[in-house]
Amino acid sequence: MQRLRAEAEKFAYEVVVGSGAWRALRTFPLASYSSVFVLTERPLWNRWANSFCRAGGLKEPRCVFVPAGENSKSLRMVERVASRLLEGGADRRSLLIAFGGGVIGDLGGFVAATYMRGIDYIQAPTTLLAQVDSSIGGKTGVDVGAMKNLIGAFYPPKLVVSDPLVLRSLPAGAFASGLFEMIKHAILAGGALFKQLDRSLERLRPANAKLLGPLVADAAKVKIKVVSRDEREAGLRRILNLGHTYGHALEEATGYRRFSHGQAVGWGILLAARLAERLAILDQGEGKKIAGLVRRVGRLPAIHDLSVDRILRLLPRDKKAVGGRIHWVLPERLGKVRIVNDVPEAEVAAALRDLQRAERHE
Repeated sequence: MQRLRAEAEKFAYEVVVGSGAWRALRTFPLASYSSVFVLTERPLWNRWANSFCRAGGLKEPRCVFVPAGENSKSLRMVERVASRLLEGGADRRSLLIAFGGGVIGDLGGFVAATYMRGIDYIQAPTTLLAQVDSSIGGKTGVDVGAMKNLIGAFYPPKLVVSDPLVLRSLPAGAFASGLFEMIKHAILAGGALFKQLDRSLERLRPANAKLLGPLVADAAKVKIKVVSRDEREAGLRRILNLGHTYGHALEEATGYRRFSHGQAVGWGILLAARLAERLAILDQGEGKKIAGLVRRVGRLPAIHDLSVDRILRLLPRDKKAVGGRIHWVLPERLGKVRIVNDVPEAEVAAALRDLQRAERHE
């Protein structure tokens, strides 16, 4: 178990990662709160409640259940959860624990940020993607229509507890989605993290906590380092969007039904690397290392049938775009990326067509 610290001008909290991380709740001042609520999904809670409460020293927390899936990230669900909290007697001194994956974390964080103008919350991520990425940094939000996280707030948790034990119940597809985010962090960090992930990728399994735990911690360190230096995405934090510009457009173009978020990021990384190669930013040898690692995670859903023109129209709608101007995060080499604002649309389209063409000939 590793205790990491995320700290900036306006926040400071621990990110506890590894076997036994839930035990960190025993040293957290739970008794100082008027009540403790858990936001979660019923099947997940049925599977892990005893282990989580026993490890964390929680005594019969009050639960608010929401359906699994992206549809729960809505203002309607925020209202429903807030009503349940009110009915349960939650006040300004109540604590909310978000026990679940990225949807629960984003929804729970936003509810905490807005309920009675803000209550404390803890992130207890239960998916690989959430443990290495979304639970850290205080980004919260819900979707509006087809636009993901359109309404949200920067609202950091008081604690993050990530125990790889809970990943044992994670479906193979969801686990693979988290691996794509780990690869993103490995590209940003380069060096030892990329090499270790490259060496051990095929041996990474949800049940292999001994191998997985240290890698989750190392990937989390990348996110912590960035958000601690740029808490509100004013500049540096943009590098965490590697793979997400193309990825978000792919998700929206397919109605969020064809790709998981991680799979869309996987394609996004491949496309960003290809675009960087076309712009002579990334050496082809480095590009092959990046593409090779992404491909080894598993076969990605098809993109060859998607309209390039539609993808191009969707790209400026990304929340990171300003005035329709896209901030492209492109790899220069392992361990270094470049933010480019003036990429010709023809090159953006050509990179997509290159990978579509390659996919048709596989």
